[in-house]
Amino acid sequence: MLPGTIVKSGAGHDAGRFYLVVKADHDAVYIADGKRRKLEAPKRKNRRHLCRTTQTVEIEQITTNQQVRRVLWPYNYGGESLDVS
Repeated sequence: MLPGTIVKSGAGHDAGRFYLVVKADHDAVYIADGKRRKLEAPKRKNRRHLCRTTQTVEIEQITTNQQVRRVLWPYNYGGESLDVS
C-alpha cells in the first residue's frame, strides 16, 4: 500500500471505516481520517487489518485534515461503494 491509497479497516474498533494512507512501512501503514486520526498523529495499523481499495489520491496535495475529510466523506458517510480487495 502506497501513500495516498484509500483503505478500509477490516479489524479493530474502527472496522468498516475508510482511511487515507499517509505513510507506509514494511509491516505497517500510518492512516488518517482527518477527524479521529489527524495528519499530525496518524494511527499505526497492521497491513493485514486493512482492505485495499482501487482509489488513490495525490498525497502531496493533501495538506490539511479538512481535505482528508472531504476526500473520505463519500465513502464513510455518502454511501459510495468501492471495490475492496
